[in-house]
Amino acid sequence: MTALVRPYRLAPGARVAVVAPSGPVSEERLEAGLDILRGWDLDPVVAPHVLDRHGELGYLAGTDTDRAADLQNAWCDPSVAAVLCARGGYGVQRIVDLLDWDAMRAAGPKVFVGFSDPTVLHQAFATRLGLVTLYGPAAAGADFVKNTRTQEHLRATLFHPESVRTLRAAPGGGGALVPGRARGVTLGGCLALLAADLGTPHAPASARGGLLVIEDVGEQAYRIDRMLTQLLRSGWLDGVAGIALGSWSGCGPYEKLRPVFVDRLGGLGVPVVEEFGFGHCEGALTIPLGVAAELDADAGTLTLDEPALR
Repeated sequence: MTALVRPYRLAPGARVAVVAPSGPVSEERLEAGLDILRGWDLDPVVAPHVLDRHGELGYLAGTDTDRAADLQNAWCDPSVAAVLCARGGYGVQRIVDLLDWDAMRAAGPKVFVGFSDPTVLHQAFATRLGLVTLYGPAAAGADFVKNTRTQEHLRATLFHPESVRTLRAAPGGGGALVPGRARGVTLGGCLALLAADLGTPHAPASARGGLLVIEDVGEQAYRIDRMLTQLLRSGWLDGVAGIALGSWSGCGPYEKLRPVFVDRLGGLGVPVVEEFGFGHCEGALTIPLGVAAELDADAGTLTLDEPALR
């Protein structure tokens, strides 16, 4: 696994597009997120169908065709420097095969930000476009509009990425489930989507040589066990270099999840750091994917070889 192409950092005045490739978006939270982006001296533009709702499938932000068109048009617009997801939810798997990847590749590198359901897009951007992406907050997400730590870490990553080359777990987190250090290229995202994406045309063949970052929300311990077991049985985790565990909000008490992680991941013989503070949690860190880095499970740090953005 090799490091991917790093897009250019943002500058004041940059135009950023907000899209909704997954679930329905709260207009109130969208406006709050746009105000934050404007306060950073960015020029946010909202894709035409961001506030749509599918007529029959209420868990989708509009039709598959419209959601895919919004994403592709935003990415291929030469005036847009970054594309930000408004929220997660569900729906990316329904549109990823509708995108014209040749046209998106021709549009050149730019910044992509999202988390949770957009894990599928992070994987596709890596395999089809060869680009570093940012597993970071949703522009209309509750954590982004309410939490200063989340805002400032994303802002630093976008504008001054050299200032956040070493990512540290939130206070109280970052313990070593399995001690040690490891080097590799970051990949991953939401566990449920990684498992669901196995075997599809846009997913990486394996995590070999990678530093895997995983998190999830609202999953019971046995379901987390099942998804990790699927990754193990498929051989996808063969050769993984190290693992960082993020947040597990709504998944039950963490002390009941830890034995699952020890049982399923401890046998890999690689460093594993827990409670690193990214994903579905307050004050979530922005994690660059596709960047060569070192994971120090004992220190609770992930240090990038280069800034996430050029």
